[in-house]
Amino acid sequence: MPADLIVMNAQIYTMDPARPTAAALAVRDGKFLAVGDPTAMEGLRGPNTQVIDLRGQTVLPGLCDAHIHFSQYALSLRRIDLFEVPTLAEMQRRVAEKAKLTPPGQWLLGRGWKQDLWPGRRFPTRHDLDEVTPHHPVFLPDKSGHAAIANSLALNRAGLDERTPNPAGGELARDATGKLTGLLLEGPAIDLVGSVVEEAGEAELVEAILEAQDVVHRMGVTAIHDLDGRRSFIAFQRLRAAGQLRLRTVSHVAMEQLEHALGLGLRAGLGDEWLRVGGLKLFADGALGPRTAAMLAPYENEPDNYGIVVVDKEDMVEMAGRASAAGLPTLVHAIGDRANHDVLDVFETVRRQEAERNEPRANRRHRIEHVQVIHPDDLPRLAALDVIASVQPIHATQDMAMVDAYWGKRGQFSYAFRTLLESGARLAFGSDAPVEIPNPFIGIHAAVTRRRADGSPGAEGWYPEQRLTVAEAVAAYTMGAAYAESREHEMGSISPGKYADFVVPDRNIYTCDPMDIKDTTVIMTVIGGEVVYRSAF
Repeated sequence: MPADLIVMNAQIYTMDPARPTAAALAVRDGKFLAVGDPTAMEGLRGPNTQVIDLRGQTVLPGLCDAHIHFSQYALSLRRIDLFEVPTLAEMQRRVAEKAKLTPPGQWLLGRGWKQDLWPGRRFPTRHDLDEVTPHHPVFLPDKSGHAAIANSLALNRAGLDERTPNPAGGELARDATGKLTGLLLEGPAIDLVGSVVEEAGEAELVEAILEAQDVVHRMGVTAIHDLDGRRSFIAFQRLRAAGQLRLRTVSHVAMEQLEHALGLGLRAGLGDEWLRVGGLKLFADGALGPRTAAMLAPYENEPDNYGIVVVDKEDMVEMAGRASAAGLPTLVHAIGDRANHDVLDVFETVRRQEAERNEPRANRRHRIEHVQVIHPDDLPRLAALDVIASVQPIHATQDMAMVDAYWGKRGQFSYAFRTLLESGARLAFGSDAPVEIPNPFIGIHAAVTRRRADGSPGAEGWYPEQRLTVAEAVAAYTMGAAYAESREHEMGSISPGKYADFVVPDRNIYTCDPMDIKDTTVIMTVIGGEVVYRSAF
């Protein structure tokens, strides 16, 4: 039978060690039929075969974002854009502008502020928001998603005042008199206000995800590992049923959904080529920005601050053990070195339980999400326990100033991609959007150069010994991400029999100046042999 599609005259980087490069490929029934040289494709050409001559352009396997909050990202595209606003005053201005267009009493929502970028690095307060919009409840998570600011009306609607105790694993910030400042630290505290916010309806969420799907196609993203839980999973199911889902999606189970998942007997891998069940997602600690990541030693110049433990070790062992026994791997958010140490202890216990059941390690692909700073004694343990390092390289360059300020010399063990890789750990790369932009080429640039777009901190980059090669970074967005979800036999490389997902960037990122990788745009994105995005070239 002839091919449905043939791509000719390309520089194809397959990520398949059996044939690392090629000049042509053929697709039939949504899968790669053949990969090789143009003459080998001639016998596959039929009267209805579409032929694309790329005239020397580069081809990469489809790129997977292995850590994204897709519904949050989709909705963020419709809300107040506070992404890295340079000052508190600019945040106030944008909130005030939105208030002018919104009837009084309706919620004003946005996300993305980062106080570390502001003069004085002061956290915002409810009074800052009351000053510009006293008649709208306002709720604004920060860039990390581990802090949020609410104005007085929002706090009132949530029934919060100075008598409200801190929830376990969270903190309601207070001033010197004990009154709430409006700053909410970590999920349990953020949810006290977030739970009363008027959520987007299901139809709106589906529409927002469709719009965001088009956006990430333009970035070369063909697959995602989504961490937004139940509402997101419902929306993805609606899109799948309607034949509109054009991202290969794995949806992970939030901690609060564990009992329901176990009751239904859900197992990792349930689903089809477009939508599957993943593993259990837990939180060990907070984040670097609000200084809530759990640390073995206190933050620099904060002798009493060791961060926040969100879920303690014993509870994690209990949940991860039950999940593993039921067929679900566990993914744990861990930022600080104490959190990473505790999570590795948890996985050591779970691996022992699995061994007692004669469960092969490859059946439960446990992951640590972020691995932002880790004690040197713990670095080899990921490989020893077959735990995947699911990391986001853009965090390294975006957070480097905060690392230097808050963790000091411990920064040499943060975002340690090279050390992890050489220890034998597997890497899977993502963006953590909407914390960052889900553009994988920006992530590849960060991993390869350890420099920001403006070139800082210098020609060698930040802790340059942790730089990766382009091939290693691409592997983490392709085969590494596929392996993390037990899909390495279906996707992750341009190989016969795998899904025909590939991307055509506007430059050869293997040979261009590494600083130019961040400027890469996508000419074409193909998923299952279908062109889902194409620009003129």
